[in-house]
Amino acid sequence: MEQWFAALPLFEKIYWLVALISSAIFLVLIIMTLVGGDADDLGGDVDVEIESDTGIGFQFLSFKNLMGFLTIFGWSGIACLDAGLSKGLTAIISIICGLLMMTAMAALFYYLAKLQSSGTLKLKNAVNQIGEVYLTIGANRSSIGKVSINVQGTLRELEALTDENIDLVQSNVVKVKEITANGILIVELLNK
Repeated sequence: MEQWFAALPLFEKIYWLVALISSAIFLVLIIMTLVGGDADDLGGDVDVEIESDTGIGFQFLSFKNLMGFLTIFGWSGIACLDAGLSKGLTAIISIICGLLMMTAMAALFYYLAKLQSSGTLKLKNAVNQIGEVYLTIGANRSSIGKVSINVQGTLRELEALTDENIDLVQSNVVKVKEITANGILIVELLNK
């Protein structure tokens, strides 16, 4: 093995070193991702986002993407050299292949991150939803009651007021008209 490596020209040695080292690191990252670990355990979070950052989550330049780039860069360069392409053409092709890999990985992680659900209730999603009175709601906003309503795929019991002239009692079917600034639903009787 040493004789084979020593016989290689410097340009090809560089590609082999990049390919082998980055492949080993990339393989460890893949295994850690599949078993639930992360690159954070390797001595710091290299993909960390600043907590106050409200920018897009698309991270083109990250440690995982860099390892993907170097892995594909190295192996595509070796393939080009084995095919007898010139050094310049090999460098161009391997850089393009590496950038394509980075783009694909960044897009993959971006769309996977969008699949996550924060679980945070967004009351605006309750507007126009139909529910049922759970605790009596006083007429003309005289007392707060509760309604059972399906919001974001989960049945919830939320505080509610009404502008109706009659009290809304248990099992009345209501529709959410609006939401107050402090998060109380304003409902109306659906079947008057």
